[in-house]
Amino acid sequence: MEQVTLAFAILLGTGLFLAHLGKFFKLPSVTGYILAGILLGPSGLKLVTSSIIDEKLAHFTEIALMLIAFGIGEHIEFKEVKKVLKSVSFIGLAETTGAFILVGLSCYYLAIWTGTGQEGWQKKEYFSMALLLAAISIATAPAATLLVMRELGARGPLTSTLITVIAIDNGIAIMFFGLAMATVGNIISHTDSSFIHTLAISLRDIGFSLLLGIITGLTIDFVLHKLRHKGEMLSAGLALLLLCGESARLLGLSPLLAGMAAGCAIVNRDKRDMRLFRALHDFEPPIYILFFTLAGAHLHLSSLRHAGWVGLAYFFFRIVGKITGAWVGAHLAKSSVLVQRYIGFALTPQAGVAIGLIFLISANPKLAAFAEIVTPIVLTGVVLSELIGPLLTRYAVIQAGEASILTNDTAALGCEGLSSKECKIKLSSPAGISITPWVWQKLTPPPQPDGVVLFGASHEKTVRGLARLATIFAHHLQAEPMSVRVIRPKLVIKDVNKLFALETAEVASMGYSLRKNLVQYNDVALGISNQVYNNKTKCLVLGYPIEGTIQGFQKVVEQVGENVACPVVVVKFYGILHTERILVPLVSMDQLDEVSGVVKALSKVGEHSITLLRLLPYDEAQRIIIRRKRNLKSGLATRISPATV
Repeated sequence: MEQVTLAFAILLGTGLFLAHLGKFFKLPSVTGYILAGILLGPSGLKLVTSSIIDEKLAHFTEIALMLIAFGIGEHIEFKEVKKVLKSVSFIGLAETTGAFILVGLSCYYLAIWTGTGQEGWQKKEYFSMALLLAAISIATAPAATLLVMRELGARGPLTSTLITVIAIDNGIAIMFFGLAMATVGNIISHTDSSFIHTLAISLRDIGFSLLLGIITGLTIDFVLHKLRHKGEMLSAGLALLLLCGESARLLGLSPLLAGMAAGCAIVNRDKRDMRLFRALHDFEPPIYILFFTLAGAHLHLSSLRHAGWVGLAYFFFRIVGKITGAWVGAHLAKSSVLVQRYIGFALTPQAGVAIGLIFLISANPKLAAFAEIVTPIVLTGVVLSELIGPLLTRYAVIQAGEASILTNDTAALGCEGLSSKECKIKLSSPAGISITPWVWQKLTPPPQPDGVVLFGASHEKTVRGLARLATIFAHHLQAEPMSVRVIRPKLVIKDVNKLFALETAEVASMGYSLRKNLVQYNDVALGISNQVYNNKTKCLVLGYPIEGTIQGFQKVVEQVGENVACPVVVVKFYGILHTERILVPLVSMDQLDEVSGVVKALSKVGEHSITLLRLLPYDEAQRIIIRRKRNLKSGLATRISPATV
């Protein structure tokens, strides 16, 4: 198949499908992408040919490399690095050195012993190959690590140190790789240049690469402050970023270093503009899928025999070097015991940057012979690292006690030993829903109540919460709380008071008495609507179902909303209900009028803290954000005046 568009579609679709399929086996998405490339490439179904991979789709690889490098720079924020500078310096230097030395030595001697290489290779060729592998082994996978930490809600010293170490780790990897490429080029070119001369040239190239990136970053930052729309920012930013990459290639510099420096220059500005990073995050997924599937397609299964024991040595000694080196560095920096023990485990994933580096080897004609050997070895290590690495990262975060979803933050919720997804399911179910007792002073009912606040009672786990909220609203509206239960016409209830016992007790604890009504209707929506008509209803409160499907409830809400004139409040319960801290999100100032009654009602009972959260588009300009904040404050002064907002 030579049609680029068709190849593009097949690579994207197959990569996405296998990534989702891999989730059933707890595999990272990047593993699915690589397997898709192997399946479609020359080693598999041959739907994507070598000419497509090496020529017609090569520019997508270059775009992905710039995005990866730019994203690394985003995480190198100097003010954050300063906070953990000592720890990060020792840990970063020790773990990169550990991986570099162990991988380099093991791959060198094992390759000679097993004859892994091309016919006629001498020690200098084996040394060159081992040097390239050692430099690549330094790189870590920020995406895989950050995903694990996000899923676990990780927070703490280990987490904050880890994020900075990963960013610096990849920066060091790119610089080491530049030095390694220059050294290998000098070795195989048979020149008489000294190592010092080669090192000086490499350092010069690194310096100019960083300078080009800084200039690009400052230019992007200047241009973005002149633009307002996300599409314009994405187009201008991507154009300048790709121009930087092409300029680096033409000048013989490092596109990865330049892209990293550009991201770093933007994120460290006094008045930085983060909108480009956010816009690029929306643009990245298809480029990344194509990048990793192409990496898999580059892997010829027949060449795996070249990886063999060397591939396993690369994988094993890289992990040993990372863990051992990180422990030594953290020990020398006198970091906390938990950081010393576990940070090395969280540095084991490897993916994007490493694959980008082997692409750079493949693109250099002088290193073509090494690319055939290095590519299968590194991809073998990447696949194994993406299988084992996230598990080791998860282990490190949990053992360090920084996985909030598994530790103290949710221990009181009964989520011990549960994953984030399992905990969320539990907290939305009857097993996880509860309500704290009313601890404030009792409310004083109005002498002559004016109407009712009606709530539809159903599940025993939510009825007390609905009763409490209805009573709070009733107190604000000078009305009475009223519970309505709709049952089938032929159903016989022997003890009506027992049926209403839970909500009656809750309302009584707040100082009010509860009005009760048992209604027999086949149609729940009609039964509730009739009660709204028959009573002077100031507000109707409905509870979101916690069992079964929600389609029937949605239909009830729609029918009731069409039939009644009073406000309808829908309540969804999750975990423990307590009202001392209340968050009210708004997407527009018009909603302030709609929720003002609820906010005022909640502010009148107990010592509550109420926060209004104004939601804005993520690419909103800073001046607009300031204006919206000012409008919210003025709206509070004129429309809402609770005790603490």
